[in-house]
Amino acid sequence: MKIIPLAADSLGVRSMATYVEAGATGLLIDPGATLAPARYGLPPSSEEWEALKRANDRISAYASRCRYVFVSHYHDDHFRSDPVSYAGRVVLAKDPRRMVSGAQARRAHALWTALADQARIQPADGAALTTPDLDLKVSPPLPHGTEGTTLGYVVALTVVDYREHERFVFASDVQGPLSSVAAAWLIQQRPTTLYLSGPPSYVEREVGTAAIDRAVDNLRRILDATGCRVIMDHYAMRDPRFSTRFERLWATGRVVTAAAHLGVDAQPLEARRDRLWAAVRKPPAKAAPSRFVSREARRAARGGASQ
Repeated sequence: MKIIPLAADSLGVRSMATYVEAGATGLLIDPGATLAPARYGLPPSSEEWEALKRANDRISAYASRCRYVFVSHYHDDHFRSDPVSYAGRVVLAKDPRRMVSGAQARRAHALWTALADQARIQPADGAALTTPDLDLKVSPPLPHGTEGTTLGYVVALTVVDYREHERFVFASDVQGPLSSVAAAWLIQQRPTTLYLSGPPSYVEREVGTAAIDRAVDNLRRILDATGCRVIMDHYAMRDPRFSTRFERLWATGRVVTAAAHLGVDAQPLEARRDRLWAAVRKPPAKAAPSRFVSREARRAARGGASQ
């Protein structure tokens, strides 16, 4: 089984887009990528816009190869709204009628409406699907962080390759996991490889040190119970201190970033935004990105080759 992160925070953008392939079966997971509109009071740097264009180009290229698409939830960094990436595919997407509200509900409705005659879209929550090369099993809704969070719920995906004796689990924004319920479900899946968002320590003042430590403890418990290898990225990489803050995890030798999984150096550009802007004329805190990046460049970055 090939597991290829296409875009990630350690690769310069907010994303967990991933391509999985076994035999002749290709699966595209969470095909979205965005940039934080503001960090340190600054808009995205030119380096981030360039990284976003590369990320979207990769996602578009692999979308053309896949037969199946999975969408874990409806935050903009986890799905695309254009039908092109999904047309003619089997799409498993978070049930828009179950534990989805607010802006996510509006985005979900728009996506399902757009894909009604473009793809075979079906609710993912608790679903199971057998492909010629893989078995796909989807979780019930899991908290996007802690239980009762206002960020909503996500569904996780287990991909089983029986011929290779591999079990890949993709658990997008469980944030560590912060939830003991999510941790228990992940242990139950017995992953050989687990890809999840790390604890959101870049907002540790808001969520509290105890919560971040609990998330680290939960992931250590998963490691001890399953012996799996972990790709930890996304929220964790927004903290400039990620290499030291999560030393308890890196030191196991079984936890790596998406960049390290690919064998390249981490480029957490959002966490470095203040330093990136320091090399050029610093913009006003509330300056619009359009003053620093051309409209054509932003359009290309947001859509990649699919727009």
